[in-house]
Amino acid sequence: MSVHEKATRPWLPPRWFIRFAWSVHRTLYRVSGGRVGLRRPSAGRYGMMRLTTIGRRSGVERGVILAYFEDGPDVVTLAMNGWGKPEPAWWLNLRSNPEATVELPDGRRLVRAHAATGEERARLWGRWREIDRKLDAYAALRPTETAVVVLAPRSREEEQR
Repeated sequence: MSVHEKATRPWLPPRWFIRFAWSVHRTLYRVSGGRVGLRRPSAGRYGMMRLTTIGRRSGVERGVILAYFEDGPDVVTLAMNGWGKPEPAWWLNLRSNPEATVELPDGRRLVRAHAATGEERARLWGRWREIDRKLDAYAALRPTETAVVVLAPRSREEEQR
């Protein structure tokens, strides 16, 4: 790695610290009965939501707290895994079974996930870039493209299944 690459590469805490912080966040959410840990997005700042998926191998519900913003009725997040190399387990779960639940500060929504592509991805990535100016530098730390995940409300017919 050249001196220039080191100078432009964003700093990330050690992986163990990131995993510990995620664990603390989930614990605070659980212990407070959901009163602590979620927030609505505001001008220039992402919100925090809880996503519940079904494990692709276990069939067990799995919950994770993620950053998000709203795009009309949709909720948008990034499958970044703390900017680590592997895909996050929740994203692998959603690719196997796209139906999920999100808990936002104003309530619960049943959603269906898809990865944004083409023009939709470019537009939503641009919105994320407005929130985090270092987004492209962080994304460059990953060997694969970071999925922009759209969580769209399920239709009434889907909810009744």
